[in-house]
Amino acid sequence: MIEICALASGSNGNCYYIGNKEDAILIDAGINCRQILVRMHSKGLKPSKIRAIFITHEHNDHVCGARVLGKKLDIPVYMTKGTYQSLYFAHRPQAVRFIEPGQPVMLIPFIIHPVLKNHDATEPTSFRVELQGINVGVFTDIGLPCSNVTFHLRECHALFLETNYDEKMLWEGSYSYHLKKRVASDVGHLSNMQAVNLLTEHAGPALKYVLLSHLSAENNTPQVAYGALKHLEERFHIVLTSRREPSEVIVIEI
Repeated sequence: MIEICALASGSNGNCYYIGNKEDAILIDAGINCRQILVRMHSKGLKPSKIRAIFITHEHNDHVCGARVLGKKLDIPVYMTKGTYQSLYFAHRPQAVRFIEPGQPVMLIPFIIHPVLKNHDATEPTSFRVELQGINVGVFTDIGLPCSNVTFHLRECHALFLETNYDEKMLWEGSYSYHLKKRVASDVGHLSNMQAVNLLTEHAGPALKYVLLSHLSAENNTPQVAYGALKHLEERFHIVLTSRREPSEVIVIEI
């Protein structure tokens, strides 16, 4: 049995839990340590199981809680050297371990695949996590899906997939033109329709669960994102995530 949960997902903070009965890891820690632990407790997830934190990139909404949480739980924090060098000094964890994109990390019982991606950060990665024959992808903060992303997506049984913005809401919204261009660029974020196209063209036959992740507070709503992907429900179980509270815990039976 494998459990996955979005403890936080949105432009104000991201943290994703993947584990089994004995062990777990977190992908990103973009809310404070206390909130991560409170949200885990609310879902019956034990912090004592967490073996490590893996950081996708240096932006505050993905890393701000990692230093304190890593120290509190006495666990390592994994990231690329580029990510580490771009962190604010106050966010640099004490027990850092460096990873290379494309080089799997063996952390028994996990195999973690760092996947280099297109985003306006220094050496950013998504992750595909193998656990007991199940593959879980965390694919957010992607401007243009590259061959790295599509290759690893095909292997996934479950996927935290970015649905950051609705194109109409973005271009008609209050963001400055410069920021709109940044969000919609090849190093920005995935729109709802880009997520639809990515699933339609590249999802493998094993993919069952799709968790809509990293929604913009200004340029999307859960209802709009869900509506864009609702027609795929015959193929996938579509789950909404939230910036304010943890998602449901998805149990994947082996």
